[in-house]
Amino acid sequence: MNVLFLMADQFRLDALHPIGGYGRTDALDALAADGKSFRRAITTAPECIPARFALASGLYPHQTGIWQNQGVTLSPSCWTWMQALMTTGYRTSVFGKTHFHEGWAADLRDDQGLMLGYGLIDVEEIGGPRASQFLVSGMTEKWEERGVWDAYRADFRDRFATKPWLARPSPLGLDLYYDTYIGRRALEYLSRYERSEPWFCWTSFAGPHEPWDAPAPYDTLHPSSEAPAAIPRGSGAVPGSILEQLFCSPEHSPMMTADEIAALRGNYAGNVTLIDDQIGAIIDHLKRADLYDDTLIIFTSDHGEMNGDHALIYKGNFLNSAVNIPLIIKPPKDFPLGDPSENEPLVELIDVGATIFDYIGVQPPSWMQGRSLRPIVEGRARYHRPYSISEFKGHTMIATQSLKCEFNSAGEVVFLINYAHDPLEQENIARSPAYERILVTMKDFLIDHNKKTSQRWTIALAQ
Repeated sequence: MNVLFLMADQFRLDALHPIGGYGRTDALDALAADGKSFRRAITTAPECIPARFALASGLYPHQTGIWQNQGVTLSPSCWTWMQALMTTGYRTSVFGKTHFHEGWAADLRDDQGLMLGYGLIDVEEIGGPRASQFLVSGMTEKWEERGVWDAYRADFRDRFATKPWLARPSPLGLDLYYDTYIGRRALEYLSRYERSEPWFCWTSFAGPHEPWDAPAPYDTLHPSSEAPAAIPRGSGAVPGSILEQLFCSPEHSPMMTADEIAALRGNYAGNVTLIDDQIGAIIDHLKRADLYDDTLIIFTSDHGEMNGDHALIYKGNFLNSAVNIPLIIKPPKDFPLGDPSENEPLVELIDVGATIFDYIGVQPPSWMQGRSLRPIVEGRARYHRPYSISEFKGHTMIATQSLKCEFNSAGEVVFLINYAHDPLEQENIARSPAYERILVTMKDFLIDHNKKTSQRWTIALAQ
């Protein structure tokens, strides 16, 4: 069995066409039809580094102390499930963004030893859109050869000096655009793979992370007039909540016009379709090479993007636009598949590693907090978790099938949504007496959860 792990950065759940109609996602739609698409998946942390550290280690941010983006590097001595795959005989590889380190080397090609420590043998790493202004990689070397790297840097300087939310095509053009580059390099690797070992290939796209710079022709593929209207801002800013901070932040809550929001949403949808086309090319190769039926394929994202919802951009909060992520699992053909529409259990990003282990027959270590989704995919189980959890900046979000609650670092309730009645998350009912009893139950669960996961792990090296 081979394993293809597809990941995008800042890809909202409703960017998948069947869920939100945000844009064209033909390849991912077809993948979901061959497997299971989870509609109640949330990120373990709504920001890149804590989400990716949790994904790799199987530990929650409160266990690792990495609650937000900061200048840290994942220690090569930290256990990862990629290491376990490597030791069981898989030839592991990664193409794209890992964000396991903050510029450990000025040239990412000098980080091969670090990547091997994480369990990744064949590596073509790039920085994210922002980091690629200064981090050297095989991709930026191509940019320099073609004379576009300076134009890329100039485009960034202009955006962040004027309107960071500006939607306009990248000066890189389609051929050199980072998501095109990542897809092409992964496809080249798989096309030339002739080793006897089964392969694990992590294809990690840098988009649709901002800036909103999808290149032509994708920048106009989904006109802004077709983009769903942004969700209006609700009454979420209870003192002490994450949203209170963001609503007062010029960076996260800039003065955007309706036309500007529509433009960035249309551009974002174009980048989503570009990534989908790259995924489609990889899957087409697997089918032509008779590898598709024998490959476990998983697609997900580290977190979402506000895209103007609640008059916010970026992420870093517990609203659906930031924490709800796509998660598609397509098992090998010889494994059973239940009714894909049968139920929508609560699942988390941290479950990915445990799921891969289950399919390849590896027992996860006792400390790993992820839980295999294979029983759900195969229709052997309907229930997965009583609650789903996301953590950020010392705050914890607990979600049930109908409620979402944010606790601050002192254990106080600062945000509560009943999305069974309020799917657009407009009314913060944290002070409503009608929910006192359920909040006591949720707090008891949080206390018990933190007690069971109280062991702290040192997995990061300070820069």
